Amino acid sequence: MSLIVRDATPEDAEDILAIYNYAAINTTAVWTDGPADLASRRAWIRARQDAGYPVLVAMKGSNVVAFASFGDFRPFPGYRHTVENSVYVGERYHRLGVGRSLMATLIERAAALNKHAMIAGIEAANAGSIALHASLGFAEVGRMPEVGCKFGRWLDLVFMQKNLANGVRP
Repeated sequence: MSLIVRDATPEDAEDILAIYNYAAINTTAVWTDGPADLASRRAWIRARQDAGYPVLVAMKGSNVVAFASFGDFRPFPGYRHTVENSVYVGERYHRLGVGRSLMATLIERAAALNKHAMIAGIEAANAGSIALHASLGFAEVGRMPEVGCKFGRWLDLVFMQKNLANGVRP
């Protein structure tokens, strides 16, 4: 069964919520202590799309198996050419190229929006995400020890960056 990457619709919110909440409850990919609700996920999708940013879903057949997006890196005008990505793949679909397909589309979309750099903030023990980003040309540019906590332990944050080859001038 082939993979289809498309823009999310409001009808995808429940599937996005399920994937997000699995990560929020069971992993250190989301640094929160509990699940989100459907209203907050709908608002998040709407806010990203209203800002002109993509929210993508990956489909296997009729099932949403992953989602990804990017948004402003920081809310100050000097960062207007930099975005931060997020990609979440359903547990059963790890290491099958789903995240790579979503990230490739995100990178294309960011370049089309005249973004110069894409940042990823990744928990340091998330070797899969670090390897995925590195394979797509992201380089580690910073490591912040013990800046977060979850599951009763301190978490380190790795920042990775990819400059987009699109000739954007400051």
